[in-house]
Parts: sequence; C-alpha cells; structure tokens
Amino acid sequence: MTKHIERDTYYAVIFTSKLSIDTLGYKEMAKKMEDLVKTQKGFLGVETVREAQNGITVSYWNSMEDIKNWSINERHAEAKKGGKEKWYDNFTVKICEVKREYAFGK
Repeated sequence: MTKHIERDTYYAVIFTSKLSIDTLGYKEMAKKMEDLVKTQKGFLGVETVREAQNGITVSYWNSMEDIKNWSINERHAEAKKGGKEKWYDNFTVKICEVKREYAFGK
C-alpha cells in the first residue's frame, strides 16, 4: 500500500561527498554533527548512506531560515572547515523544496 503524507511544504538539504584519504577524526566529527543537528530549531530528520568513499546525507527542515541558521552555526562551521581542508576530495550541496511525500512499505 502506498502511503501519502499530508503536510506543509518543507525543505531538504542534499549533501553528496567523496572522502579523501585523510579521514583521521572524520567519524568523531560526523557523530558530533549528527548529535548537534538534532538540537537545531526547525530540524525534521536526516538520512545518510555511505559506501566506501562516497556518501549522501539528506537533512530535512521546516524553513529556509532554519537551514541558514544551521549553515552559520559556529560548531557546524568548524566541521565544514575540516571537511574542506582534509576530509573531502569534493562535495555538493543542493537545497530543495519538498512539495509532496509518499512512501511504500510492507
């Protein structure tokens, strides 16, 4: 059965990345960011998949303002700096408006 979820529009931040060879401290920082994001105003949830060096993380937010506040969070900014300087070979961020959601499950 397909499940349709009625709710107001919300936003998704899609972060795709390729890890560099130097991942010392990466897992610890990722865990800190996972814990921190859950305390942020407007945060709705997150889904992450990582296989070898490639990963995708999608976080969900109530508003663009909430996303902006997360992007300028001081501790998050430190993590982003570490990502640019050593942990990632490359990454891409896409911000999307989610207008409809549905799911299938048994």
